[in-house]
Amino acid sequence: MPALKPSEFKATIKWIGRVEDRAAGLRSVPLERAMLGFAGLEGEAHGGVTRASCSRVTSQHPKGTEIANVRQISVLSAEEMALIAADLGLEALAPEYLGASLIIEGIPDLTLVPPSSRLQAPSGATLVIDMENRPCVWPAKEVEAEHAGHGKAFVGAAKNRRGVTAWVERGGEIALGDELVLHIPDQPVWPHLAQARGE
Repeated sequence: MPALKPSEFKATIKWIGRVEDRAAGLRSVPLERAMLGFAGLEGEAHGGVTRASCSRVTSQHPKGTEIANVRQISVLSAEEMALIAADLGLEALAPEYLGASLIIEGIPDLTLVPPSSRLQAPSGATLVIDMENRPCVWPAKEVEAEHAGHGKAFVGAAKNRRGVTAWVERGGEIALGDELVLHIPDQPVWPHLAQARGE
C-alpha cells in the first residue's frame, strides 16, 4: 500500500518566478515556464543540492554548515496572499516582493499542509513540501520599498500564510496553468506533538 496518496485537492500554477541574484535582493523575475532538476528551479539563486545552514536551523547545525537544501522552492497560495494584502491595506501583493518561485491557487490553508506532502505536475515533476516558510523581514523590506508604511506589518499579517518551502524529488517542466495534484502522507498525526513543542 502506498505511503503517499493522491488527494482530491488540486492547484493551478498562477505564477512562476526565480530569484536570479540573491545578493542584489529578494525579488523574483516572472517566467512562463521553468525546468525543475535535483538542484531546484533552473537559474534560481536559492537552488543547489546543498546549502549553507542559516538562522532557521541553529538548534541543529552551526551557522554556515553545509546541509541538504530542502528550501529550493518557495510555494505560496494566491488565496493566502490575498489575505495578507488585505491585512496590509493593499489591493494586492506582488509575488516578486516575496521572492516566490510558485504561486498556486486551489489548495485551502496551503501553509499548513503536512510536511512530506507532494505537489505533482502533469510532466511528472514533483515537489516535496518541507515545512511552513515562516515570515521574515526580507519580504517586508521589499513591500515597504514599494508601499511605504505597509511593509512593517508584513511579518504579523503573513503568519501561517507565508506558504511552504519545497525541494525537487523528480525533475521536469512546469508551466503557467499547469494543474498540481496534492499527495499527502498516509500517516496519523503524532500524538506527542504538543509535548515535543513544549506546549
